[in-house]
Amino acid sequence: MVAAGDHQTAGHIVNDVTFDFSGARVLVTGGTSGIGHAIASAFADAQAAVTVTGTRAAATDYDVDLSRFEFRSLELTDRDAVDRLTRSIDALDVLVNNAGANLPGGRDEWKPDVFAEAVEINLLSTMRLTVGLRAALTASKMAGGASVVSIASMTSFRANPIVPGYGSAKTALLGLTRNLAVAWSDAGVRVNAVAAGVIDTPMTAPMASLPELRDAELRHIPMGRFGDPHEVAAAVLWLSSRQASYVTGAVLAVDGGYLAL
Repeated sequence: MVAAGDHQTAGHIVNDVTFDFSGARVLVTGGTSGIGHAIASAFADAQAAVTVTGTRAAATDYDVDLSRFEFRSLELTDRDAVDRLTRSIDALDVLVNNAGANLPGGRDEWKPDVFAEAVEINLLSTMRLTVGLRAALTASKMAGGASVVSIASMTSFRANPIVPGYGSAKTALLGLTRNLAVAWSDAGVRVNAVAAGVIDTPMTAPMASLPELRDAELRHIPMGRFGDPHEVAAAVLWLSSRQASYVTGAVLAVDGGYLAL
């Protein structure tokens, strides 16, 4: 990681940070849009070899350009498919558990079967994938150790009765992060989470047609705006870098102050 020297440019102080992940092998689940795509792109910009997963059959089935990445089709609820993916990876330096969804099929998460499906998508599949990749991660030679970063949510900390299954899974994801961090501390694998606030992505796009909901969320954000996916990506790259080599079992909120209120 190299920090540019602070200097004055057109009235602004430049304090950008760049990362170098040359030679690193990175897997980002759900890397075809939103936060996941921003994370995958940031790693690719840092010279990593990036693989992304998506639910469609091929990379060309997406409107976004995925040509910078290796694409693997994966349905998180297909346990056999998850196992096949883990068996196909011999070595891995960074795993980003980003894929997830709420209101699967547009159905009500207060119905037990839908609740269970939301938990499967957002928690159980993450555990299965991560544990299945333990050997690949421990084979990493990356400075600072291999890194697992899972994307949590504001629903990890506070109730959202619209999506109880999603929220319960994201809450449990923090417990999984802490347990994996302790269990794998002697294996050279660090495990952390980023709790994303309200980020401007396709998942939050429907709020544009629900101004009361959108305005209520904005009032809860001290910075007064939704986040950008690249702001989440920057936190993920830092947690995966050598500069964060003493950080494990942590949850970093990227939320514009949402949790402070």
